[in-house]
Amino acid sequence: MEERMRRWRLVLGGGDADGTGCALGGADAGMDAALAALYDAEAGTTGRERGAGLGASAPRVARWLGDIRAYFPSTVVQVMQKDAIERLNLSRLLLEPEMLEAVEPDVHLVGTLLSLNRVMPEKARESARAVVRKVVAELEAKLAQRTRAAVTGALDRSARTHRPRRVADIDWDRTIRANLKNYLPERNTVVPSRLVGYARRQQAVQREVVLCIDQSGSMAASVVYSSVFGAVLASMRSLRTSLVVFDTAVVDLTDQLHDPVELLFGTQLGGGTDINRAIAYGQGLITRPTDSIFILISDLYEGGVREEMLRRVAAMTAAGVQVIVLLALSDEGAPSYDRENAAALAALGVPAFACTPDAFPGMMAAAIERRDITQWVERNISVERNRA
Repeated sequence: MEERMRRWRLVLGGGDADGTGCALGGADAGMDAALAALYDAEAGTTGRERGAGLGASAPRVARWLGDIRAYFPSTVVQVMQKDAIERLNLSRLLLEPEMLEAVEPDVHLVGTLLSLNRVMPEKARESARAVVRKVVAELEAKLAQRTRAAVTGALDRSARTHRPRRVADIDWDRTIRANLKNYLPERNTVVPSRLVGYARRQQAVQREVVLCIDQSGSMAASVVYSSVFGAVLASMRSLRTSLVVFDTAVVDLTDQLHDPVELLFGTQLGGGTDINRAIAYGQGLITRPTDSIFILISDLYEGGVREEMLRRVAAMTAAGVQVIVLLALSDEGAPSYDRENAAALAALGVPAFACTPDAFPGMMAAAIERRDITQWVERNISVERNRA
């Protein structure tokens, strides 16, 4: 009972009206003060005395960041940092090097830093790069191997042959299924009249991939994940990967895919959106339509010419391009998005859905094998949501 009251006291924040009658001391008091500095800062609207808050002092915020890292696990720290930036408008303090050295790096923080990139003083820039570099390295370690395995396997499977040169090249599962009519019950065996196998791995480019990324402010996490995946895909010789970012202008960052940190600092979060212009540019990068995958990552709020955007998408699909629209590439589900444009794209046979980073390798494999992406979404994305 005492432990339950202690927890309620930490949740309610104290004061005469919390009803717990529980006093805190030691580490609990420090934890309570750290919570109060953030979540009691607007307490004046609730009738309680206004909390001390974090003010506009970088040293005070840096100390607070150290406190919450001492009291809470990193997942909670990341949530509190995000809340502090949003609730207390602390973005400008992230321009201070001592602040950047104190924060817990995560995808949301990287998005905030990228949005401040153009106003960041030189003394804070290297600290910001260190934060971004750490997050990118963690994401690559988590996602790269699985992505390469899924994509390489899909490329091998898509290169079928009916004249495999070696026994090791035979796809026994497909060969047996293709020859079931030749089953001999008396011998309990299948006599294959034709073989299905894998072609020998090719070193030449087998697929062209164009990532077209909306860099409006709401897409910050998607920009971070897309840049990491773009760098991974670009490292594979069987793919020719291009990456462009856009707002009302289009910037081709393909030549920076070897370094996702530099690529991220080449983006400029915020601003308007001209999806039609971005698709037009991406369309011009495609040289082999039937071997190409065009992935638009956007919330579909179009500031350009909507009808022309839809005509371009229709033209690409008619030419054989596999077009996919990701409303988000993050762990947070679909953001607010233009449902009318999503429905119009669906009518063209182009699926529009939110995709988690964990699901992205499987989605790429399905696209490379030219499977029905709408069916893949129904089988895989719905399963992920149910698990969540």
